Amino acid sequence: MSGNPDFPPPTYPIPVSDPAHVDSPPRPSWQGAVIKDRSVWFRCDCGPFKLKLNPIVTICSVLVIIAFILWCVLEPKHALDSFNSAKTWITETFTWFYIGSQDIWALVIIAIYFSKYGAMKMGQDDEKPEYNDATWFAMLYACGIGVGLFFFGVAEPMWHYLGPNRYTRDKYMTDNEVAQWAINLTLFHWGIHGWVVYAMVAIILGFLSFRKGMPMTMKSCFYPLIGDRIYGWIGDLIDVFSILTTLFGVCTSLGLGTMQVNKGLNYLNEDIAVSTNNQVIIIWAITAVATTSVVTGIGVGIRRLSEICFSLGMVIMLMVVFLEDTWYLLNLFCQSVGFYFQWLMQLGFHCDAFELSVKSYGAADRGRAFTDGEGDGPANWMDGWTIFYWGWWISWSPFVGMFIAKISRGRTIRQFINGAMTAPITYSFMWLCIFGGAGIKTERTAAGAGLCCHTWDHGVLAWNDTQFAAGSADWTVSQSGLKLCKGPEKDSPSVACEGDGHACSWGLMDDYLKSHADGSPTSRDVFDYINSNIRWLGKYPSNDDRSKARLSCMASEEMWFANIATYGDMGPFLCIISLVALILYFVTSSDSGSLVIDIMSANGDEDPPVTQRVFWALVEGATATALLVAGGEDSLKALQTASVAAGLPYTIILCFVCIATWRALAMETGDLNPYGPDFAVSLVDPFSTMRPKLWLGVLKNILLTPLTLYNVLKKHNIGAVGISVGAGISWVAWIALIILEIIYLEHPTIKLKGIYSLAWVFYLGFASLVTVARAKIRDHYGINGNPIEDFFAAMLVYPAVMVQLETVSEKNGLAPMMPDSGREDNHLEMEIINNKGNGAAMA
Repeated sequence: MSGNPDFPPPTYPIPVSDPAHVDSPPRPSWQGAVIKDRSVWFRCDCGPFKLKLNPIVTICSVLVIIAFILWCVLEPKHALDSFNSAKTWITETFTWFYIGSQDIWALVIIAIYFSKYGAMKMGQDDEKPEYNDATWFAMLYACGIGVGLFFFGVAEPMWHYLGPNRYTRDKYMTDNEVAQWAINLTLFHWGIHGWVVYAMVAIILGFLSFRKGMPMTMKSCFYPLIGDRIYGWIGDLIDVFSILTTLFGVCTSLGLGTMQVNKGLNYLNEDIAVSTNNQVIIIWAITAVATTSVVTGIGVGIRRLSEICFSLGMVIMLMVVFLEDTWYLLNLFCQSVGFYFQWLMQLGFHCDAFELSVKSYGAADRGRAFTDGEGDGPANWMDGWTIFYWGWWISWSPFVGMFIAKISRGRTIRQFINGAMTAPITYSFMWLCIFGGAGIKTERTAAGAGLCCHTWDHGVLAWNDTQFAAGSADWTVSQSGLKLCKGPEKDSPSVACEGDGHACSWGLMDDYLKSHADGSPTSRDVFDYINSNIRWLGKYPSNDDRSKARLSCMASEEMWFANIATYGDMGPFLCIISLVALILYFVTSSDSGSLVIDIMSANGDEDPPVTQRVFWALVEGATATALLVAGGEDSLKALQTASVAAGLPYTIILCFVCIATWRALAMETGDLNPYGPDFAVSLVDPFSTMRPKLWLGVLKNILLTPLTLYNVLKKHNIGAVGISVGAGISWVAWIALIILEIIYLEHPTIKLKGIYSLAWVFYLGFASLVTVARAKIRDHYGINGNPIEDFFAAMLVYPAVMVQLETVSEKNGLAPMMPDSGREDNHLEMEIINNKGNGAAMA
């Protein structure tokens, strides 16, 4: 294995801060070392059926998937409501955490890019990239965002343009300014803050897998932090959670995307009904192609499909550029990129703090209210948009991050960041400006031509038609209800006359009456006209003329096709190409997801058996089908919302991944001594090992932390009395005040409301004193760390910190930061081999 001349092996000093402690001689550098895989394995070679997997991860994942799906299928409404409530709570409580963490990750990526770490390869120093730049970018794009840009390319800018949001609510903002903000919000949701999540996961996985020989699973990301402890239940839990979020994300995209494909087919041909049966057929057609693709692997199936998808997307985008007002689109792209970077800092840190708090009562008194008394954007906007996006990007990070790491072998970290953070984002911005700008122009043009959104309810009209056919009294048109109503009851509050009124509806009616003035149309004629044309009425000039489209009158699934259908004779051609590209993008997402799930369940094996690939591809299709057939859209949306809600715990995971990435790169370059002294007991050891002494230590120190602090600090002659007494007082006060808060909750008449606030002040004081103690012990032994890590450890798991400090005081209480590669192997492996009928052997 060749060394990197840019990073010569470092020379490590022996710590001498503790005269009684003599460190072992310096060991070989962590640089270039290959870390042994100690994962649990199950192997079976039984004829055509071959298995090679982690049984714990696979079985647990399958059981949780089955349980979760049963809940969504049997109680779809309850599941959807539960996860919606969870997501809303996350927005109200942790918006600052979502927003702030994304910004920090972006800063870390920038720091890595401009540091010497950017020159290191995601692989060995002499390796070359496996794929050329064009193919690599096509796979990046197809896996990461291809499907979403078709769905949101027109729809999201239109949603932001129509509102309500804090920009549409601003009565001093012009319509053009609102349009620009609509484009900018869309770019923000698809820009740097989204891709930084994928990049962070891909960098550490590519580095550890291809340079250090570690398995390509999410648990490997934590090796620089906890070492071989990733090969226990903690690592398995991380991989199970990653498999679940990946599968649920892919399945909901497959199910909801199938609905869009079905509506697209119906848009092109009304004989193809929007039905569950057709959607099931579409799911299994996509699954069949995806299974074939995933069996052939990345180098053939996934690679070629990605290239085809990207080429079709380029054809569509360039055709629209030339068919549309080209100069308008170029102007829009140029000014939108500048607008994005101008407002990036403000949007990147914006949390809707005021909107999520108290409503702006008194806004009318201050002259800043609309007719409804509100002066601001809706309080649920952040929940429905930015937090939704950040949760979605984060929940997909194990899937997309692992996939793009797998295809990026042989590239330097700087080359990878250049590709993953510039090319896809630039292309996405072009796409969103072109189709979003075209959609806004289409909306304005249609409005200028008199097209508008009527309020006739097709279901009520059909009901009225049944009543009329049954021979009931004549029907008349009631302007107060804007429905066809039974003559004498037209002004009464009947089902048939419900409606809130809309000038557009009566404008369309007047146009019809004027065009048939000579025929003196009856109310039945009016009804027949509306009922037979309600599908397009107000949206297009006529059912045969789609040259104009009022997009604001349409469902989001219809906007894409309606917009590109306005381009004359090329409209149907563009619709067909779009449908083909959309289906193929779903295939690439499905096969990429299946492959990544299989790799995670197989302990990072880059070439898992075909049997497993087929199994996970079929599981995706079966899951989407079961949810769609049994629970409909509610089941799929419940699963989607669960995936987004899963972004919160994964945000915590990615914060640790961020620290692990920097630590791994620092150890590789010698900036951090990987074999320097460290605590012999990790913070996770009491929870991840079968050592009763550690468990008992944690239980003891829940209550006796001040005493432990005194003993440890006294032994090292470090301010024992002051720190331990202060910690004792703070701890007792915290417990006492929490008890008083519980008493208040049981007896609200006692005047103790808010006493919990003082309790947590004392707790933070207690954690701060534990932080000081841990920092002093670290400095005494020369253990790497920093006060921020000390504080969070003390605040979150102070009993485990006490076990660390107790152990480090004992003989041989220090350990190397990274484990010795020569330590005894204690991992479990089971192998079953079909030996030509001679039975099975296990090792």
